[in-house]
Amino acid sequence: MATSSSELRRTLGFTDLVLLAVGTVIGSGIYLVPGTVLQQTGVQTGPAMLVWVVAGVLSLLGALTYAELGAMKPAAGGMYVFIRDAFGPLTAFLFGWTSFFVIASGSLATLAVAFSLYLSQIVPMGHVASRVVSVAVIALTAAVNIRGTRHSATMQNWTTGFKIGALLLMGTTLIAFGHPPATTIPAWPSSVSPSLLTGFGTAMIGVLWAYEGWQYVTFSAGETIDPQRTFPRAITVATAVLVVTYLLASYGYVAALGPAAAAHSEHIAADAVSALLGTAAGKLVGALILVSIFSATNGLMLTAPRVYFAMARDRVFFNRLGVVDERFGTPVIAIAAIALWAVVLAVTGTFVQLLTYVVFTAWIFHGLGGLAVIVLRRREPNAIRPFRVPGYPVTPLLFVASALLLVVNTVIAQPQRAVAGLAVVLLGTPAYFVWRAKSRREPVLTRPLTQEG
Repeated sequence: MATSSSELRRTLGFTDLVLLAVGTVIGSGIYLVPGTVLQQTGVQTGPAMLVWVVAGVLSLLGALTYAELGAMKPAAGGMYVFIRDAFGPLTAFLFGWTSFFVIASGSLATLAVAFSLYLSQIVPMGHVASRVVSVAVIALTAAVNIRGTRHSATMQNWTTGFKIGALLLMGTTLIAFGHPPATTIPAWPSSVSPSLLTGFGTAMIGVLWAYEGWQYVTFSAGETIDPQRTFPRAITVATAVLVVTYLLASYGYVAALGPAAAAHSEHIAADAVSALLGTAAGKLVGALILVSIFSATNGLMLTAPRVYFAMARDRVFFNRLGVVDERFGTPVIAIAAIALWAVVLAVTGTFVQLLTYVVFTAWIFHGLGGLAVIVLRRREPNAIRPFRVPGYPVTPLLFVASALLLVVNTVIAQPQRAVAGLAVVLLGTPAYFVWRAKSRREPVLTRPLTQEG
């Protein structure tokens, strides 16, 4: 294992982890997706809200499962470490490989491009200017994260705190000044039809995607203060905050617009605010979305590079990515590498095609992360576990089942895309063996990165 005399500093506390998890999850989805959920559940408020609750509970089960793993193995890389220790280095490498080249980098590119698109609605700009803004967002978040984990976490706290406060204020205001949805269309159907069940399942998949992202906070377990106590509480509280925030906002939209109008709104948050508070207030939603997207981008930049750092320390990735800068205490090269690749994807637009085929594979690894708690209970029965997932083994199995649901649905609905995505993942197999062979021939990098290189 590659080592360095400089290690990552434990600087993240309970509040940091909560806001990091929440901020990474909430991007632009909650401002757009609730209308689609209403359509898929027959334009009835009850089933639509139930989708958000059930998906939130499943996410909470996953958070509790990962909480045990994070407290047991509080090392940089989080889910990469869990999968490696439970299922072997090749499986863990394939997760990191896919994350670096597609999932995390593609998500960064997507958020950066979305930021420029929403900004162009406020400040009109051409194609070149939009690309410049996208690059600037990636570069800015990378620079903040390179300068120090504490600096990045502080910015994350402020931006996430702002958007949660704004979402909660918006939701309560819309509910207070709107109308109960049941006054126009019954909240619940008189009977449960096959079409409603199908629509509920389809909506569930979309909402699980909306909750996706809390897993990233596990990557920062190696920088958490007193991780055995802090990590389980933080990841559980963060998921609960997400459920409440999503429910309040979704119900507020329906209260403001009514179920029928909300179901057919393409910009449900802006339309709901405009309907009750006027067009000027509706435009503020655009600014809120910009803050939300920026916060999610920073959260990704703060967490994802720790996976590649851990891979490099295992000597199955570029060696320099496993070095900590002496001055800043951050994995500078790992951060710069993912930022540069995200810029390439954003400028060329290739992230759209890559994510279309590969993004569903993330849930294969999320499911394996959930299974890891069962494997490690048997393989390492005497390991210290400061936190044990309640309801074991039902809790992790329910989460794994939800992950399996997303994967199987993709395979059935889009088999060609699924095969292409799995092929991209498996391309990492020969790369893994090349790195393993190379690591046996090269000396271990022990000198920490300094300003001179």
